[in-house]
Amino acid sequence: MRIIDYKRTIDEIQKWIKEYTDSAQVDGIVVGLSGGIDSAVTSALCVKAIGKDKIIGLGLPCSSIPQDLKDAEKMANLLGIKFIQIELTSIYNEFIKVTEPLFKSTNIATANLKPRLRMMTIYYVGQSLGKFLVAGTSNRTELAIGYFTKYGDGGVDFEPIGGLYKCEIREVAKLLNVPEKIITKPPSAGLWEDQTDEGEIGLTYNVLDEIIFRIDNELDLKDLNKNDVEKVKKMMKFALHKNEMPPSFKIDI
Repeated sequence: MRIIDYKRTIDEIQKWIKEYTDSAQVDGIVVGLSGGIDSAVTSALCVKAIGKDKIIGLGLPCSSIPQDLKDAEKMANLLGIKFIQIELTSIYNEFIKVTEPLFKSTNIATANLKPRLRMMTIYYVGQSLGKFLVAGTSNRTELAIGYFTKYGDGGVDFEPIGGLYKCEIREVAKLLNVPEKIITKPPSAGLWEDQTDEGEIGLTYNVLDEIIFRIDNELDLKDLNKNDVEKVKKMMKFALHKNEMPPSFKIDI
């Protein structure tokens, strides 16, 4: 993995956030706080960039683990930002109830409904309270393999930590004084009970980081597990459509 100056990187990200929000002439930034490390780091960077009074954190439980909401609120309180909780479980259940008689949905369809409901809510709040940009909370590792929901947690205005690998997020979190409990808790999208990122993906973040870093920088992969490398390459290939704007058919004249 690369060796970077984390303090300098933090300063550069903060500067980038401020320049981006200034150019958009917005009132501030709204962030969905999941109780995990990525949203905690994103929120902290945004606070340092434009000030706590311009950041809104949202807790959006949807059949979620209660502790995650507590961790999200704790992070918001530590940062001194406004925290709004909106319970989405009843809306989620009603949606399933209405659509279930029409067709049998897949587990992944119902799971992805949660982040899509959350993102719809985040934009609604941001526009209701003024003109707010939605900050994404995905890191480079997740973006590379498409480990996010299209038009869910992937439907954002900008990605402050999108250039950092997961292992780097942990180091940045320490410098931003994110609570140790949040830094060390198993990463999870909270899509279903006992779900973890690494369990669903089938690889640890340490392995993913190393492989993706070498692919990104065209470095030798020969000393790495061949099956793991092929798996990551396949995920990256299938994720291309999630990382690009929708293609439009063009008529040549």
